[in-house]
Amino acid sequence: MEEARKLEEGTLGNKTDVLVNEEQKNTDIVSQSRDDQEVLNKINGGDVIEQHDQNEAKKIEAVEQKANEEVTVVKQTRSKRVATLDAFRGLTIVLMILVDDAGGSYSRIDHSPWNGCTLADFVMPFFLFIVGVAIALALKKVPKINYAVKKIVLRTIKLLFWGILLQGGYSHAPDELAYGVNMKRIRWCGILQQRIALVYLIVALIEAFTTKRRPTVIDSGTTSIFTAYKWQWVGGFAAFLIYMITTFSLYVPDWSFVLHNDDGAGRYTVKCGMRGHFGPACNAVGHVDRQVWGVNHLYSQPVWRRLKACTLSSPSQGPLREGAPAWCLAPFEPEGLLSSILAILSGTIGIHYGHVLIHFKGHSERLKQWLSMGFGLLIIGIILHFTDAIPINKQLYSFSYVCFTAGAAGIVFSGFYILIDVWGYRTPFLFLEWIGMNAMLVFVMGAQGIFAAFFNGWYYETPDKTLVHWIQKHVFINVWHSEKLGTLLYVIFAEITFWGVVAGILHKLGIYWKL
Repeated sequence: MEEARKLEEGTLGNKTDVLVNEEQKNTDIVSQSRDDQEVLNKINGGDVIEQHDQNEAKKIEAVEQKANEEVTVVKQTRSKRVATLDAFRGLTIVLMILVDDAGGSYSRIDHSPWNGCTLADFVMPFFLFIVGVAIALALKKVPKINYAVKKIVLRTIKLLFWGILLQGGYSHAPDELAYGVNMKRIRWCGILQQRIALVYLIVALIEAFTTKRRPTVIDSGTTSIFTAYKWQWVGGFAAFLIYMITTFSLYVPDWSFVLHNDDGAGRYTVKCGMRGHFGPACNAVGHVDRQVWGVNHLYSQPVWRRLKACTLSSPSQGPLREGAPAWCLAPFEPEGLLSSILAILSGTIGIHYGHVLIHFKGHSERLKQWLSMGFGLLIIGIILHFTDAIPINKQLYSFSYVCFTAGAAGIVFSGFYILIDVWGYRTPFLFLEWIGMNAMLVFVMGAQGIFAAFFNGWYYETPDKTLVHWIQKHVFINVWHSEKLGTLLYVIFAEITFWGVVAGILHKLGIYWKL
């Protein structure tokens, strides 16, 4: 436990001890000086000596006061959390709940069916950006590399466990009162936890193993921060090369899948035979996942079913149009292996922002670094997309998507920093801080519907007559005479606001769920 405390606090505790020892030393000097003064006053009458001693006492008192002030500052810094990071994490959780539970009613905020970027498409890269910033802060001092590696691996395993349990098909919350999954069809990849686990593992290990190679002081130059942490960028560039080379050079052959429904099972074939394709059916991202995981272990309800080629209800969900291509029914993993490799770059950009936060102490210096990089990435993503070089695509986790969403994350993070840390407007964002400090609890119980599933288990006559359904129907939908608006208001007040209050209460009680 002592080593864990040191890992999180770095050398801050040592600095406090030095200052406390200095304070004690100064106190001893004052005491000794007063004793000497009494003796000398008795011998010499205390005229000249008393004046000299008073001057010395004033100097010592000034040193003592300065030491006390430094101790106070250190103690305050020691207990201070990064409020901007908590608020940004809370915002991302809120966005996830909003788009997951209201996206079905408002397709414009739901995931883009293929190319493009909607509100829902920012959730994943925002989380990875947060992971990077948090790693930089947590591993800014690594006294023992072996202990740090052990802690990183253990946390990765925990993330994988929760991801497969909640998103692999075992949990049917909150609507279905059942659990269990056929291991022949379990989904190994996941919306958040599995991808976060991979990105966290790689980025954190690079940070831990390069701790002795990083300087303690960095020049104020624009490129100095990149040079100081070149190995982190080497890791991100390696992920970029693997993704780009595989995407453009891998040959994608024809492939087939079996669709199981109430009428039985049918086999369908998708014609490909090409390279470097960014369409839904024949891209390298899907081919890698079919070869590694197997077609039966991929996500069975991909968002491309809302494309115009598949349904007349596009961009909303609807029945397949007559003559729709076979791939409209096929599975596709939006959080697969190849796309997760490029997601490492999102974590690398996040850890860069954390390094800036650590090494640059002035607000203007930090914001200059953050905003210049954020707007630069945003512009690169937009140019790549509108020139049709590399479209912005969340399902493929394309390079333009990484740039666009990471740039947006950096700008939003900078905006929160200005409002909360520079201008001091912290109170309006407290509920986001509370959610961000208990993000794992809100994610599992709220976003994954475990809390709602518990109450759905207590029904009256039929499973659709539960407290949750009654509140949604009678308090929101019937009152506003609109299913779309009622659903949106239910999500805002009965879910987001509710979990904000719960997180606030738990914060006051000092209760947090962390991995």
